[in-house]
Amino acid sequence: MASTIQVRVDNDLKSKSDKLFHDLGTDTTTAIRIFLTQAVANNGFPFEIKRVVTDPYVAMTEEQMIDKLAKSRQHAEKGECRDADVVIDDMRKKYDL
Repeated sequence: MASTIQVRVDNDLKSKSDKLFHDLGTDTTTAIRIFLTQAVANNGFPFEIKRVVTDPYVAMTEEQMIDKLAKSRQHAEKGECRDADVVIDDMRKKYDL
């Protein structure tokens, strides 16, 4: 006997996942079935779920700060930096945000 699971997802997420799984040669329903099968086989999520445990706000030493500034200047002199607005626009286009 089979059971039915209904899940509500955003239309955009559904569309993108349908396309992804089609490109991978399957469909979203089969992908969900594979996920559930692997979760049972692994007795948990079939992929690693983790928290970031490092504190990004730990103070840098003066030497570390000077080194980062020097590297930033080198990148800027070589033209290897972009305006933040350009980077954000690129990310929005890439991820359809």
